Amino acid sequence: MHFSPAADDRHVGGHGAFHEGATLLYERPLILTRQITVQVKRAGRDFHTRTLPLAALEPAYGRLEPEVEHTMKHSILALMTAAAISACATATPEQQIIGDAASALGGRDRILAVKTLVIEGEGANGNLGQDMTPEAAGQAFMLSGYKRSIDVSAGRTRVQQTRTPNFEYFQGQAPQQQVLGVDGEVGYNVAANGNATRVSNAVAKDRRAEIFHHPITIVRAALDPAARLANPRTAGGQRVVDITTASGLAFTLAIDEGTRLPTRVVSMTDNPNLGDVAVETSFADYQDVNGLKLPAHLTTKTDTVTTADIRVTKQALDADAGNLAAPAAAASAAPVTGPPPVIVSTEEVAKGIWFLAGQSHHSVLVEFKDHLMLIEVPQNEARALAVIAKARELRSGKPLTHAVVTHHHFDHSGGIRAAVSEGLTLIAHKATAAFFTAAIGRAHTIAPDALARNPKPLKLETVDEELELKDETRTVNLYHIAGSPHADTLLMAYLPKERILVEADVFSPAAAVQPYAANLLENIKKRNLKVDRIVPIHGAIAPFTELLKTETH
Repeated sequence: MHFSPAADDRHVGGHGAFHEGATLLYERPLILTRQITVQVKRAGRDFHTRTLPLAALEPAYGRLEPEVEHTMKHSILALMTAAAISACATATPEQQIIGDAASALGGRDRILAVKTLVIEGEGANGNLGQDMTPEAAGQAFMLSGYKRSIDVSAGRTRVQQTRTPNFEYFQGQAPQQQVLGVDGEVGYNVAANGNATRVSNAVAKDRRAEIFHHPITIVRAALDPAARLANPRTAGGQRVVDITTASGLAFTLAIDEGTRLPTRVVSMTDNPNLGDVAVETSFADYQDVNGLKLPAHLTTKTDTVTTADIRVTKQALDADAGNLAAPAAAASAAPVTGPPPVIVSTEEVAKGIWFLAGQSHHSVLVEFKDHLMLIEVPQNEARALAVIAKARELRSGKPLTHAVVTHHHFDHSGGIRAAVSEGLTLIAHKATAAFFTAAIGRAHTIAPDALARNPKPLKLETVDEELELKDETRTVNLYHIAGSPHADTLLMAYLPKERILVEADVFSPAAAVQPYAANLLENIKKRNLKVDRIVPIHGAIAPFTELLKTETH
């Protein structure tokens, strides 16, 4: 289009968008804002682009060549018609769910304006994987002084809390202060003495995901144009949508069909024992806080176990959240990409019996006439595979066939999938059977482990009160530790010829507190066992007299 020259060179319509004597080319309409993007070329100058309200072109009418003006009017009419049609178009179903949630919470603009969120309260943390039985859920750490501070835009959060066990805890019953945080890629813990340590990358990722386990943060993330929304659906009186944040984290959000307030958010993560697990936080008891509705009750489940139950006593938006940057010691530490390098030391404590130690969790290798047996494949896959390899190295001429699992606690059963992948038969208390069977069958797609890579069937032998394993060279008696306040699934191994007792957790030599030692002594006396040495899964080998000393404390 070419404008007829005019006496002056004033801006058409007063918008400074293009000048008389300029060449104007249509490019594309910005439909929702009733604007048009044009390219303008003045004589001897390069093209440049301007975005104009459609009304800006109207003063040019009557000064254009007739055929140009006619074409221009029809083009603008077409654009305005398209704009009207677009404005009438409804949002996609997934966008509608997010829009409804935002409106119910207090509005899109208010949510996007949030800078910090500070939550204070009290509650409980569940004892995932460490309760009395695999199915039990009564043990918890009671929380006081709970404070969760979130810097929404910077992706930082820190939790400060004091936890007190409501059960017999191996570290004693004294309250423990905790500081747990994440700052971008750096996750960290701060001990009571102020020392900060960096946590693994996997834990840091879980903590980044936890930032979005709140209605404000997850809806805010979903409103980001870079977020991806998918799979809108209705289930159980809730409208549900899948969200992938701009940073690539995946969540599922559900809102109430009536109130449109968020009811829960779910993310997936890997648990070494359980495999692919859902972490779900549900929201209840909404209250008005500074222009937004915030839940006063947040409950988080990992798989089927309640791992956090927080009742809010105070919460604030855009308040001073303090310095949430990772402490220097953690920020400067190298990323922790996995478990520490495995160290397996060996000590032959009697002929054909080896203590496989070197770190926090130990194992014992027992030689029979024609095979080998491990007592404990603990902690994780890396430790278990290293212990298995060391056992085979020590007696390469005999097959390693069995692994005794002392109890179901996650730090002691973390290697069972690795053991099964190596073809070992597990021996464990009968109360673990259903749990171990399920654990072996669970999917591990997020972080495929040894069994996922090398599937093998579970071979499991169970013990009720006792089991004798015997040939002409060796006798090992497995006994249930009845009535222990630590776990109902505990087994101890007694070697009568060597007068050695192998046990886990119930007596850790040199530990400051021994809450389970009295019960262990009861079981030893009840069975009239003649013990000279205790070979523990935690701590150093000790004479039986060290256990007897706990009676006087």
